[in-house]
Amino acid sequence: MQAHETTLRRFGRTIHLFAPLYLSNECVSTCTYCGFSAGNEIARRTLTPAEVLTEALELQRRGFRHILLVAGEHARIISKDYLVECVQTLAPHMPSLSLEVQVWDEATYRRLVEAGCEGLVVYQETYDRDTYAAVHLKGKKRNYEWRLAAPDRGAAAGMRKLGIGALLGLHGDWRSEAIAVAAHAQALTRRWWRSEISVALPRLRPAAGGYEPADPVGDAEFVQLLCALRLLLPDLGVSLSTREPPALRDALVPLGVTHLSAGSHTEPGGYASESDAEPQFEISDTRTPAEVAAMLRDSGYDPVWKDWERT
Repeated sequence: MQAHETTLRRFGRTIHLFAPLYLSNECVSTCTYCGFSAGNEIARRTLTPAEVLTEALELQRRGFRHILLVAGEHARIISKDYLVECVQTLAPHMPSLSLEVQVWDEATYRRLVEAGCEGLVVYQETYDRDTYAAVHLKGKKRNYEWRLAAPDRGAAAGMRKLGIGALLGLHGDWRSEAIAVAAHAQALTRRWWRSEISVALPRLRPAAGGYEPADPVGDAEFVQLLCALRLLLPDLGVSLSTREPPALRDALVPLGVTHLSAGSHTEPGGYASESDAEPQFEISDTRTPAEVAAMLRDSGYDPVWKDWERT
């Protein structure tokens, strides 16, 4: 009840809707838990900027005005120039663009901001250093400190929205991960008070490679974590993806969630036309964006498709 009341005081009855748009599932990093991991024998695909625009226009047709661009880690194929071109292509059509890709230096983030990107999402995956080393076996993602400092570099470059999170189930003690996420969010809020700080609470889902968490986080623990974050950090944005099943997502909305994805695809393509590329993970909530928006209205909430315009 207290988490619900706190959320209403700060955010009102509004839920922001967004969609992930996967640019590529090419990856040179070996991460034991990820469907895109370099060692997995999966169908790979990278969208051209023209194909990215086609997918984005289909998402626009479905109502979205906020898109999260996602890609695996392959600095040659998913290069700085490629990402800048994709952002420049979409910026005239999409008011809000965020990135969830491999981490870059401040100069690259500055180029992306100038191209029209406003948000950066970087999940540390796990804050426990031993677990981090055990699940990241190869690639630049092995550099714990470089990844941890990426939101700071993004904010210094002008990103107005910063998203962080831990992949629940990687580390055995979910409470220590929760404390680390909260401490990180609190530190970012203090350092970059002009930016909007949000967290995501993704739980591991089935993916290529067959990784199984030794200590999965249950629903009751998940609810406890969400409520604790809301009470500790009243101004924090909380994002919930289609990893979670519909009934749970609906029940969690009043407890502190501020951002929902809907109608998601986790493979490159899939919105405008069928894609033969394989997804990063399986989703649980397969409802259309219109169905999710209708659920929100029936629950007394306003689905927000757009709250930002570049001028």
